[in-house]
Amino acid sequence: MPRSFLAFAVVTLLPLPLLLAGALFGGWAPWLALAYVTLVMAGIDEFQPALSYDGEAAEQDEADLLSQMLAGTHLVLLLITIWSLAGGGPGLFSLSGIALFLGAGLFFGQVSASNAASLVHRQEPQMRMLGKALYISLLSGHRATVEPYVHHVYVGTKHDPMTSHEGESLWQYLPRALLGGLRTAAKVEKHRRASSDLPIWHLSNPLLQYAGGAVTMLLAALLVAGPGGLVVFILLCAFAQLQMTIRDYVQHHGLTRALDANGQYVAVNATHSWNAPHWLSALWMLNATRHSDHHANPAGPYTQRAAPPRGEVPTLPHSLPVMAGIALHPPTWRKVMEPHLEAWRDA
Repeated sequence: MPRSFLAFAVVTLLPLPLLLAGALFGGWAPWLALAYVTLVMAGIDEFQPALSYDGEAAEQDEADLLSQMLAGTHLVLLLITIWSLAGGGPGLFSLSGIALFLGAGLFFGQVSASNAASLVHRQEPQMRMLGKALYISLLSGHRATVEPYVHHVYVGTKHDPMTSHEGESLWQYLPRALLGGLRTAAKVEKHRRASSDLPIWHLSNPLLQYAGGAVTMLLAALLVAGPGGLVVFILLCAFAQLQMTIRDYVQHHGLTRALDANGQYVAVNATHSWNAPHWLSALWMLNATRHSDHHANPAGPYTQRAAPPRGEVPTLPHSLPVMAGIALHPPTWRKVMEPHLEAWRDA
């Protein structure tokens, strides 16, 4: 698949003018954006899942530039969407407003969330802070703690609330994952501060930053569009959080780490994540679909993530967004995924 700066930029930024036009003027523009990130993307991924590419992958500086562009665009789109859906534009209950809500919400839950998940692992404080800010803007600040300090440490074990169990439906998983994420974030930050002389109320406490950032965003929504803006913002955040949680459900479903002779979990490897080779959704989600490589090299440039061949790693039968949609209906999920899981284990 193409891995250049231009390829990632075109695929991720293409629907934004349509979404902004829809927020300001309504009409068919948001429907075109929604069709692109759903029907067009799923269709191309299904019929042309792989695309060869011989050029060099984008360097870290180029990847960082796009990450920063997407973060800035995220905030602008979020505020304009809140204003528009709260009554400044078409409104939430119009046809164009429904398309805007879904299209912008998919951008927040798939592009912005993928950007944040990559940035919170970075060594550079300013890039890590940018990832934290993205999560906070979607009322999910605790993920900046859970992602690097819980999920990447305990993935595939009972200690990771983001790992879904075999036979567990999405609707059984959701409350466990959401509440477990909050609990483990609080536990980790409490442990991290135990060795510090600073009081718990010091501003360096990430939990205070998450809470303060959430209050700031809620006030911003209120100032931008009044009480209606507050409602719209909460609904957009809930939609984005649902997508993040479904992605967690799909990408580790039923994959567990065995215990070694000493009773310790084996090290995380490429067999503990479901991957998807589909090139267009990979560009759209900043290679989050190449999930094994994300766990192996979380701080590396997302543009350079490797995609091991089918058979070497667990590989989803369809693209990640399509599998996320299937997960919403547990009987269909079981019909599609459980035989696939068994086949992988047999192989």
